[in-house]
Amino acid sequence: MNHKKYLRMLSEAGCSTEVITHSQRVYEIAMKIVKKLEDAGVTVDKDLVAMGALLHDIGRSQTQGIRHAIEGAKIAQQQGFPPTVVSLIEHHIGAGIDKEEAMTLGLPKKDYIPNTLEEEIVAHADNLCGITDINTLIHRFQKKGHDRGADRLKKLHNKLEKLCHCALNEFL
Repeated sequence: MNHKKYLRMLSEAGCSTEVITHSQRVYEIAMKIVKKLEDAGVTVDKDLVAMGALLHDIGRSQTQGIRHAIEGAKIAQQQGFPPTVVSLIEHHIGAGIDKEEAMTLGLPKKDYIPNTLEEEIVAHADNLCGITDINTLIHRFQKKGHDRGADRLKKLHNKLEKLCHCALNEFL
């Protein structure tokens, strides 16, 4: 996995320095989660997580809105990345968005919920980036009226903590 190559791709796509720095931080958190999972005997595609963590926000070169996941998936597909990477980029937003929520957000009607452990790791590393406590983020979701998203976030957090045998807040 060529870490610098993917950071360069973000820059060449037109991502801001802030997006590139954020992607680097998501990568660092994701790799800590992967390490804990591997230590617990869980098999993870480490290279897929690394690529996904670094490239998850490549669509921010096109838009800062929620559609960045869709735009990023298009870019990854055009660049010839495998479907696993394309899917990971498309499913990284929040703890996932279901079909009904997608419609209300103006997204194509489909599920954007992470389907694999690797997608869950990147989505949650993105969630954890820039916060100091998961409960603050859950409360933020609830305050915006995203109760189902808050529930998914809490379940994802608990699932990964259980698999890792650790408190993920230690990575913040």
